[in-house]
Amino acid sequence: MLTIGDVARQAGLRPSAIRYYERVGLLPEPHRVGGQRRYDRDVFTRIAVIRMAQEAGFTLEEIRTLVSGFPEATPAGDRWRALARRKLPEVDAMILRLMTMRRVLEESLMCDCLTLDACGVLGWSSAGTASTQAKTDLG
Repeated sequence: MLTIGDVARQAGLRPSAIRYYERVGLLPEPHRVGGQRRYDRDVFTRIAVIRMAQEAGFTLEEIRTLVSGFPEATPAGDRWRALARRKLPEVDAMILRLMTMRRVLEESLMCDCLTLDACGVLGWSSAGTASTQAKTDLG
C-alpha cells in the first residue's frame, strides 16, 4: 500500500492534485490506515487514464463520466468512443476558430499603419463577417 506522498512522487503530481481528483470523483476514495490514505498500484492506471483524457481535451466532468458515469459493465472502449463522438464536433469548432485567429494574425502582419486607430486591417479583422463581406463588395 502506498501513501499519498508515494503516489504523488511516482505520478509526478502534488498530493493536493490527488486529493482534488478524489474530491471531484476522478479517483475513488482510498483505504485509510490510521486516518492516512493508502493506495494500491491500480491508482497509477487511473491517473494515466485521467492524463490521457486531459490530453484529448476532455473536461473534468467528461472525465468523471468516463470513469464512473456508465454502467459498470460498459467496456472501456465503448465509454471512450461515446465521449469521443461527442467531443469531436467541439474540437472541429476549436480548429476553425484557431484557423480564423491565424488568418487574422497573418493579415495583421501586413499592416503598415502608423496608429492602431487608422488601421484598416485591424478594423476589418475585428468587425467579423459583415466587414469581410463589405470589404469584398467594395474592393
